[in-house]
Amino acid sequence: MSSRIIVTLLAALALISGRGVEAQQGNVQRIGVVFRGDEYAAVDGLKEGLKHLGSAEGKDYVLHVRDLKGDLDAVEPAAKSLEQEKVDVIYSVSTSVTTVVKGATTKVPVVFAVGTDPVVAGLVESFARPGGRLTGVYYSAADLTAKRLEILKAILPKLRKVAIFYSPTTRTTMLAIKSARDAARQLQIELVERQIASVQELRASVAAFKPQDADAFFYVNDAMVRSQSQFIIDTMKAKKVPTMFATPDVVAQGALVGYGVSFREAGLVSARYVHKLLGGASPKDLPIESVSRVGLAVNLNTARDISVTIPQAVRLSASDVIQ
Repeated sequence: MSSRIIVTLLAALALISGRGVEAQQGNVQRIGVVFRGDEYAAVDGLKEGLKHLGSAEGKDYVLHVRDLKGDLDAVEPAAKSLEQEKVDVIYSVSTSVTTVVKGATTKVPVVFAVGTDPVVAGLVESFARPGGRLTGVYYSAADLTAKRLEILKAILPKLRKVAIFYSPTTRTTMLAIKSARDAARQLQIELVERQIASVQELRASVAAFKPQDADAFFYVNDAMVRSQSQFIIDTMKAKKVPTMFATPDVVAQGALVGYGVSFREAGLVSARYVHKLLGGASPKDLPIESVSRVGLAVNLNTARDISVTIPQAVRLSASDVIQ
């Protein structure tokens, strides 16, 4: 066979192969993901849910992930870049992130997982008829603040002071702060409040925290603080300070206790919305779904490390006990 024929055959094969790759890539849908920090469980839940629905990552879809590391200022450029890349849908986690995503984009449909009433937050027109480009899942967050403080008090009967860190820039955070103040007053607990304006300031404040400043760390709904959960857990554990968070997911990371709706479950439910939108459904026709199943998780390894005894009543009521 002459070299000219071989070259011609190779060129033809390359052309056919290239067209095959293009066709295959054309069938792969693109999902933009925007979250502020520590909501990895929601992304894992999304992928797990899509798998249950028959969609395989890499074959049927690819994720374009924007982990903002706690920087809310990075949401707008991230959302705009995803729309410019012509992703088929954006999945956003938390109210603060979704609010910016909505304003920064004009055409791409958005599935959200938020802890604030999406109607009150101005994301949709109503639960039954969202009426725009956005739809998704609403999980309860701030209104469980008082119950979390009660659980922490049950674990630490001598609890007198708890440290809270927050940025006073969002309505959702300030509603949670009010709830925490009211609950603390009822339980005769002092809130040691630390206001922060950036991730760097938060990390510095947590690092400077002394065990004598408060008896425990108490998470109050704030996406910036949540984005630094692992740092807070590790730092407080080294100082032998108990930690209470708003989701059971982070207990596996070393937090002492978490009470609330699982981000993983929110992601699982969100997958149904993403799947429907990728199949051609319109977000304005998909009613908002509320995720209300609350879970309590405790970490007995952490309890032993910081010399805390989890009462039997709390252990028995926990949906997840890490030993």
